Amino acid sequence: MSSVDHNIIRPGAAVGVLGSGQLGRMFAIAARQMGYRVHTFSPDSDTPTGQVADVEVTAAYEDLAAVEKFAAGVSVVTFEFENVPFATTVAAAKAAPVRPGGQVLHTTQHRLREKRFLLASGIPVAPFGEIAAEGDVAAAVKAAGLPGILKTAGWGYDGKGQRKVATAAEVLAAWESLGKQPCVLEGLIDFEMEISVVGARGLDGEIATWDASENRHVNGILDLSIVPAGISAVLAKEADELARAILKKLEVEGVLCVEMFVTKQGRIVVNELAPRPHNSGHWTIDASVTSQFEQQLRAVCGLPLGSTRRTVPAVAMANLLGDVWENGTPGWEAALADGNVKLHLYGKMDARAGRKMGHLTAVGDGRSSAVEAVMAARGRL
Repeated sequence: MSSVDHNIIRPGAAVGVLGSGQLGRMFAIAARQMGYRVHTFSPDSDTPTGQVADVEVTAAYEDLAAVEKFAAGVSVVTFEFENVPFATTVAAAKAAPVRPGGQVLHTTQHRLREKRFLLASGIPVAPFGEIAAEGDVAAAVKAAGLPGILKTAGWGYDGKGQRKVATAAEVLAAWESLGKQPCVLEGLIDFEMEISVVGARGLDGEIATWDASENRHVNGILDLSIVPAGISAVLAKEADELARAILKKLEVEGVLCVEMFVTKQGRIVVNELAPRPHNSGHWTIDASVTSQFEQQLRAVCGLPLGSTRRTVPAVAMANLLGDVWENGTPGWEAALADGNVKLHLYGKMDARAGRKMGHLTAVGDGRSSAVEAVMAARGRL
């Protein structure tokens, strides 16, 4: 018997998910495929996760009694987005193990705590300053440099809660426009590209990572991910080592995405962490032995981690935002005319501009063929 056998949660058990969006949906599909039951908890109903889960609980994250009752009905609790209040994970942990642990969520859901953690861990980050009051602006500008980006310390994703700033006066005005809440001022990085590495760490400390993804954004939202990333083997190894170091230092039990910049000088700088499966890792469903969602399940249930080997030479993923529905229901058959293209829809009824509604994945013999295929398929919609 291994030393972690008592932690293993075997198929047939119920797994709880805090959050109910598309990440939870894809996790639930992977979990049900392996014979687990899935319960989801969020303030909403008829959600992407709820549509495929066994049980959908609708209650506020602040309803701690409801959270504890939810956790009592499952064998382990995980989450599919990091903007779950820390108190919610504490309440859940009274009734079931929460993985990744609440301390991981506490660190990564707040940009200042995250920056301080990375800095203290010797991880390269962009220069930054902290602003909690008007009198902090001058010191923050000196620490971060200008131009920069002012970001709210908490509750930001997909470009929300961010302002580009070029002068101290603009920093102050932006801070006021963001409600005078705690913010981080980051110096702008002159980067060649954005990449990310998704990895997982099991209960026994085993770590597995996928190949780095090259990510292209539009209006602060991920538009396209390409694997392998267009970087040298040396930089790919460095990115992988940074992700592994962070997984170990944070003691993650689950999946973590590390978003990074590759500077024009050939350096890697860590931008943000996400303690869950990530948009840039969706390609793993169609092009890896083990998807990031199956891996999350394996990690939080104490099972051995699966192989992260890529099964194709190259793959590209393109997001489908609500804008695609502007002229009515898209012509899915046109996109799927290419047999190398896969369609993933998230079950969201309300298509709004900028809202992630699904994604397309295309595999190819090389980066360019995969990108051309996925962009052409999206264009045909």
